[in-house]
Amino acid sequence: MTLPGEGMGGIGDAFVLSCYEDIERVVKNPERFTPVMSLMVEEMQAAVDKGDTPQQDTSRFDLALDSVRTLRPNQKLWRAHRQELTDPWVGPGARRHRQMITQIVDELIDDWISRKDGDGKGTVEFIQEFARLLPQRVTARILGLPFTDITRLANWGSAQVMQYVYGQGHLNILNDSQMSQQAEDLSGFADYLSDQVASKRANPQDDMISDLTRIHYKALDRKLTDGEVYGIVYFMVLGGLETTQYALEQQAQLLCDQPRLFATLKANPEKIRAFTEEAMRLRAPTQGLSTRLTTQQEVFQGVEVPAGSVLHLRFAAGNVDPKHYECPYELNLERKSLGNHLTFSQGPRTCPGAGISRQEQLIAWERLLERLSSLEYGEGNTFEHQPGIMLGTLTLNLKFRAEPR
Repeated sequence: MTLPGEGMGGIGDAFVLSCYEDIERVVKNPERFTPVMSLMVEEMQAAVDKGDTPQQDTSRFDLALDSVRTLRPNQKLWRAHRQELTDPWVGPGARRHRQMITQIVDELIDDWISRKDGDGKGTVEFIQEFARLLPQRVTARILGLPFTDITRLANWGSAQVMQYVYGQGHLNILNDSQMSQQAEDLSGFADYLSDQVASKRANPQDDMISDLTRIHYKALDRKLTDGEVYGIVYFMVLGGLETTQYALEQQAQLLCDQPRLFATLKANPEKIRAFTEEAMRLRAPTQGLSTRLTTQQEVFQGVEVPAGSVLHLRFAAGNVDPKHYECPYELNLERKSLGNHLTFSQGPRTCPGAGISRQEQLIAWERLLERLSSLEYGEGNTFEHQPGIMLGTLTLNLKFRAEPR
């Protein structure tokens, strides 16, 4: 699909890719299909080369982007950044948090599992009382931030993703008023994180921020600056609070839509991982993003795409591409290569927090299925969703029956 005149800065066209094979080809080759962020980093570096100092007078996102410029301006350093700085905490190393996540999940369930109405069932507003709180608390614990600050972190997180909810067009553009509101909503975030980084440097604990203040980054043979630690934490908050929430709430709806599935998973907990992967394939939290540019003329599905064109990658469509998946709209717990969906992207730029998100989802449903004997829709659901590119239900009332203890 062609979007005439919707290229970067209104120059050229944009193209929507919806086939699995096309999206896979693009995301696995960042040299040929340049990430938009790489272009932004190049522009920032050019400004620095001219003598500008973007870290002194700019927005919070530019401060975070400046850490990308200094820590991972190319693919080699992007890989090192992941391996050394984020993988041990939220990538493959996320398994270290299993006990902590389990404790948080059980604490959240404890807050509402004793409720009962006349028919012996309880009710819970699943989003505000579970799906939203779980990634917030897990992220805070990993970073070493107090739970008492979660409300502020959540507000800042919502401000960070404002363009993906209210932005116009595939480039998620905010108008001047919205940009001013976003800046106001983010007020205090940079100072808060700066204070946290300084505190961790002075009194390190067993958490990610403390680790980042102490680590010797082998790829550059030096320690990280405060601004670089800030940038890493900024992107952790940006990616860690919202998407896992959306995945959990969609999984709950799938279980309510297919009552036999709840019984199957309860009797076969070894299939829970397959369930979470299939649910992410069917209900991708991030439906699509305009994240890549062509560096040469390309052809997708017989359509010629000029060099310099913006590519909008429709992950959700690729995840149900009938040319790639047999019976694509069926939730199949026996499907092969369950994790090869596009929800976390693929290739060298895959989501760095995929590991922690998968752990949260897996443990959440292990404990919920262990502690509940039934789950169904409650009263008053409208199934309204927020606007934008993310699949976020606004409220979700559920009824449940607790297992006897």
